[in-house]
Amino acid sequence: MKIRAVEFVKSAVKPAQYPEYDFFEIAFAGRSNVGKSSLINTLINRKGMVKTSSRPGCTQLINFFLVNGDVPRGDAPREDTRQSALSLVDLPGYGYAKVSKKIRAQWQPMVETYVGTRNNLLGLVLLMDIRREPGKEELDMVRWLESNQMPCLLVLTKADKLSKTKQLKHLDAVCKTFNRDRNGIVLFSAKTRQGRQTIWDEIHNLIDWYQEED
Repeated sequence: MKIRAVEFVKSAVKPAQYPEYDFFEIAFAGRSNVGKSSLINTLINRKGMVKTSSRPGCTQLINFFLVNGDVPRGDAPREDTRQSALSLVDLPGYGYAKVSKKIRAQWQPMVETYVGTRNNLLGLVLLMDIRREPGKEELDMVRWLESNQMPCLLVLTKADKLSKTKQLKHLDAVCKTFNRDRNGIVLFSAKTRQGRQTIWDEIHNLIDWYQEED
């Protein structure tokens, strides 16, 4: 996607606070400190648009960003989704033990409400650290998304931390866990930008599919 402009729109915790536009939307979820902010910044070619932190669990809001919002979706040729405006949503990280129980308890209903009520949400990108095995949270989320017929792209972050051989070994293990082939999971590194184009390709493919079904 050619990135012309990116803007932070707003933060929200409930539907009444969501932006009222109807641009196609893609959400990003993952365990705290998995690299969500770094991945989104890499996708949009902006170093500090999505704030990163060395302290896991600090993001507890749903953050909305708009890419190429200077061109309304209806003005772009139907077949050229790469020029259209797109909303990207950074969901709060989960699974950080030092966050209070009250805040942890708020995560699931906040995210489930967003996914269940946001009509322009096309799919979710679920991030997992390639160096650790998927946990119950990831397995439960994928099952829940599948039960709600919400497309989900699995991305293994921080791939540069492992050799090529170990990357493929861990990839195959995750493929087995989620019953997917290698084409269904993306290896990503914010440092090397590995996987960036593949993620954009998957997003565009999803938009194309939705437009064809619409």
